[in-house]
Amino acid sequence: MSQENVHRLDGRIFAEDGADGMVHRAFLRAEGFGAEQVRRRPIIGISTSWSELNPCNNGFRELAASIKRGVAAAGGLALEFPSISINEPFSRPSSMYLRNLMAMDVEETILAAPIDGVVLLGACDKTVPAVLMGAISAATPAVLVTGGPRPVACWQGRPTTVDEQWQVIDERRVGNVSDEDWLAFESVIHGGPGSCNVMGTATTMAAIGELLGFALPGSSLHPAAAPERMEVAEASGRLVVDVVARQVVPATRVTMAALENAVRTVCALGGSTNALIHLEAIAGRAGLRIGFDRLREWSRTTPFITDVKPNGRALLSELEEAGGIPAVAARIRHLLHEDVPTADGRTWGEVLDDAAPRSGAGPIGDPAAPLTPDGGMALMRGTLAPRGAVMKIAGAPGTMRRHRGKAIVFDGVPDMWAKIDREDLEVDESTVLVLRGVGTLGGPGMPEVGHVPIPAKLYNAGVVDMLRVTDARMSGTSGGSVVLHVTPEAAVGGPLAYVRDGDEIELDVAQGRLDLLVEPEELARREPVGVPTSAPARGWGRIYAKHALQPDEGCDFDFLVAEGTA
Repeated sequence: MSQENVHRLDGRIFAEDGADGMVHRAFLRAEGFGAEQVRRRPIIGISTSWSELNPCNNGFRELAASIKRGVAAAGGLALEFPSISINEPFSRPSSMYLRNLMAMDVEETILAAPIDGVVLLGACDKTVPAVLMGAISAATPAVLVTGGPRPVACWQGRPTTVDEQWQVIDERRVGNVSDEDWLAFESVIHGGPGSCNVMGTATTMAAIGELLGFALPGSSLHPAAAPERMEVAEASGRLVVDVVARQVVPATRVTMAALENAVRTVCALGGSTNALIHLEAIAGRAGLRIGFDRLREWSRTTPFITDVKPNGRALLSELEEAGGIPAVAARIRHLLHEDVPTADGRTWGEVLDDAAPRSGAGPIGDPAAPLTPDGGMALMRGTLAPRGAVMKIAGAPGTMRRHRGKAIVFDGVPDMWAKIDREDLEVDESTVLVLRGVGTLGGPGMPEVGHVPIPAKLYNAGVVDMLRVTDARMSGTSGGSVVLHVTPEAAVGGPLAYVRDGDEIELDVAQGRLDLLVEPEELARREPVGVPTSAPARGWGRIYAKHALQPDEGCDFDFLVAEGTA
């Protein structure tokens, strides 16, 4: 689970009387630390990905300062170190393409540095799994602090969250938004630094940090700039000193019981489908494999009960007022493993004793009368997805749980945009829109382009949802009837590469099936579309093309998964 590194230092080097100790202390004295400070233990690293190219993580400087106060209060010394910074809108071809690089960056810096423990700062969705993956592989005591959601905007006199941008974009695409309103929307939609202010991937991963025992229970939903967020950071600084004293190694947190708690709570929340890929990658770093069958069973038997955006009506602030992530977990307590430890050393059973939803429960529903009875997401297999696919069903129309229609195929995003709004596109509301060649290797990095827009001529006629099938991912802020992560992807010769316009595709959520209704003999006569014949010549692209795994294995690199994982 961790690298063997006989040369690794820890914070003891700063207390040594010999030459090494003096040299290390002297370097810190050059930064302005005093003689007493440089002899403190433990030495705590703060992994930060602050960057002006990452507005989601823009508040990390203030959070790091609060963490340092907590570490100092507990008798230690905290030292910041940077990693690469990735976020979804600014990272090309995809932030997922760089997740494994960030994980390697964090791991190698932890292993190289003379530190005893680490506080991991994460916000924009891929940074949280990246820092957790890196820390697990580095086998160094770690605590997670997430950056928190950005403020809610005000648009046309009403509260507006980031998920509403998709409708505004569609309305602009078909000519229903003026230039003036378009510019005005741009100026207000993001009301400050922080991650997406709905139950998108960032908030989902923050919740997972709590459930796995890396982040303090109840810490996910405090707004990015709120005093409570700074209090969590300071408390986490004190906590990491205790975690180091107890020598809690990250991989011991990642048990199958903890993973089940995380998956079930994500389903109860109506969380992002991206979380399933990241959880599989996190599991792999700890030598575990969740697998399709477990994921399907856990999701199928967990009620979706959280009426919060983007799948419901409430704001994250209302969910926080109702008790936050622990309150949701308390409502599905009968499905959870209560002996799983939290970040502060209690068990989840102890936390849930005090976590009943507050004052009428707000957006947290009753499992006996769920918003959907079979979880916030559905997993399926079939002739089109032999190793699996996923569909968010939280907030999806019931009519799309079973559907059969003829395919229109788009080979990549440029092809989609070239065709989707053409008047002569042979499509009706029963058509299945297929976007392929945008998976792990085809993207590369599975860009969040799976939410294929409704063709303009149908959108203008009032069609608001259609079945879409893709090997891409989708933003956790998006919704609709979209089957994602089709595995194997088209670029490795999966069945998606053999689909042609007019082929019939059948979805049956209840049966967990996604099938291409084409005879095997006909498929055998076809050539696959979009399968690369060679890898990039150099650099990260070459490493990625040779070693990235498929979504059912977490899209990690084969050489980074812990030995013995099965």
